[in-house]
Amino acid sequence: MRSELDISTWNRKEHFEFFSKFEEPFFGMAVNVDCTLAYKKSKEEGMSFFLYYLYLASRAVNSIENFKYRISGEKVFIYDKINASATISREDNTFGFSNIIHDDDLKVFLQNAENEIARVRFGSGLMLDEIRLNEVHYSAIPWVNFTSLSHSRSFTGQDSCPKISFGKCISDNGKKIMPVSIHAHHALMDGYHIGLFVEKFQALLND
Repeated sequence: MRSELDISTWNRKEHFEFFSKFEEPFFGMAVNVDCTLAYKKSKEEGMSFFLYYLYLASRAVNSIENFKYRISGEKVFIYDKINASATISREDNTFGFSNIIHDDDLKVFLQNAENEIARVRFGSGLMLDEIRLNEVHYSAIPWVNFTSLSHSRSFTGQDSCPKISFGKCISDNGKKIMPVSIHAHHALMDGYHIGLFVEKFQALLND
């Protein structure tokens, strides 16, 4: 479900109008998060670390209203729930796009994710069957402990879905540290909102 945002009364009306005219309206940053406790919990409970931190990131996204905004035409809509479209790798080193339905219940989320992973891994190609606005584009790059990251994008099609990427988790002075890159449409949010996401994500990793 979604509802239309009244842009005329929005306190970011001028920001929206300004950044919407940019050829490249996305901005991004890379941060490090401490995933020591989350990594330990996932191993103790026999969970995939990737799926566990993806679940926590999806919870963080759904807790921040601006991450639920999407542009359609000249309108902005607020979605009730944002799902996770994570890239899923295959044995032949290709990948496909998934559509993992978000649920605050960890067990339900994990089941949704496992079903999607099986579907994508038994498929071929990108499996991009439709354009969905109510999602965040996630990717994992577990081979690289990056300090910055850019994305390939088409400027001919309208795109306002945030893109969150996770890098290689490394050990540093007894802690597990992982880089996270967040890119978002500047007409819909600012650095403040990315800061909210990082703060919430870190709190969930520590829980």
